[in-house]
Amino acid sequence: MNYTQTLEFLFQSLPAFETSGAMAYKPGLERIAAFCRHLGNPQRNFFTIHVAGTNGKGSVAHIIASVLQQAGYRTGLFTSPHLQDFRERIRVDGEMIPKQKVVNFVDKHHDKMVESELSFFEMTAAMAFDYFAQSDVEVAVIETGLGGRLDATNIIVPILSVITNIGLEHTALLGDTLQKIAAEKAGIIKKSIPVIVGEADVRYNEVIEQAAAANKSRVIYAEREFVCEECHPEGNRQFFHLRRTRDNRDFDVLLDLQGSYQCRNIVTASAAIDFLHEETPLTISRRAYLEGMCCAAANTALMGRWQTIAEAPLTVCDTGHNAHGIAYVAEQLKATPHKELYCVIGFVRDKDLAHILPLLPRDAHYIFTQAQTERALPAAELTAKAAIYGLRGETIPEVPAAVAHARELAAADGGAGADDADPPRAGGRSGRCGV
Repeated sequence: MNYTQTLEFLFQSLPAFETSGAMAYKPGLERIAAFCRHLGNPQRNFFTIHVAGTNGKGSVAHIIASVLQQAGYRTGLFTSPHLQDFRERIRVDGEMIPKQKVVNFVDKHHDKMVESELSFFEMTAAMAFDYFAQSDVEVAVIETGLGGRLDATNIIVPILSVITNIGLEHTALLGDTLQKIAAEKAGIIKKSIPVIVGEADVRYNEVIEQAAAANKSRVIYAEREFVCEECHPEGNRQFFHLRRTRDNRDFDVLLDLQGSYQCRNIVTASAAIDFLHEETPLTISRRAYLEGMCCAAANTALMGRWQTIAEAPLTVCDTGHNAHGIAYVAEQLKATPHKELYCVIGFVRDKDLAHILPLLPRDAHYIFTQAQTERALPAAELTAKAAIYGLRGETIPEVPAAVAHARELAAADGGAGADDADPPRAGGRSGRCGV
């Protein structure tokens, strides 16, 4: 098979959550564990950091990976989903897995994957582990796909676990309360392996602490380790003044990721990096920490986090996609000066719109659209649902056309605004917003 044929097999023959939703969710670790044994357990050949959470886990994973790269370690990074290219999910030192490596892996293990009835995500995780081992990766940052306890990535034994935060998402699969979801996320905690909790919350702290106690693992609350005392934009970066609480040491940090919500993520990532330096075989200098932060997006090719994709009119893309994440985006929208706000938004069918849509600004002009995926909620249906919450605008099913129309409207109004989207995701000021 060539690369195109290989991708067709992966997406059509193996169930993918991104396209099929809950039907593709296959909980349990037996299949991935057996398949990785078939591969020779490549995931045991390098150190790993395991990152779970409702929101922020992608940013935190990319930041940690960037710092490790800057510290001189050959670093693997496994994330999901991808925005444009399947290979975004698997990177070594910021470079995507080569197309031929994807083809070779599938050709070699095609029959076993079919026989094992692997899900798309299980196959992808195994491919990442195998590629990292082949590439002599020293340390890999592994982001969970969904949940934690039964996630395919949970066959690893990391040197550190990270849970960024807990919010209501995938309630049909993970549970309908924060406590139930926290229990699933806490399933990544391993025997005697500490866990960093990014955002403490009295509603779920006890659940995580109980899981940690059962594993004789230490819970480290990031917000008790680092305090963000100042945050403001500085050119195309953000400036953060952080203070490490144990010795009151100050860190002036530049981060090449926008969005005020990154204040939470940089505290979580800083606590994780500090632990890795102090309590694991890894050595991370202050210089590597600061340079890795400054080049986090550049080093790892991170996209879709309050990302400016065009100017005049300002057009911003953000991949927030659940109530917890959209609340952050709404905060950012309020803090962004604008004359008029144009938002291009789309959702998949299984999102809890009753909790998401009320968070979006009513004074914006919306262009309702839909991504090219089976899971996409039809744009016309979204338009009708949004109207219930006072969100009004136009329906343009094709994302490129929707974005172009939003930019035309914004330009006609003066063109200085912001816009937010990921085909499709959330908010900005005169421009477009994707949700």
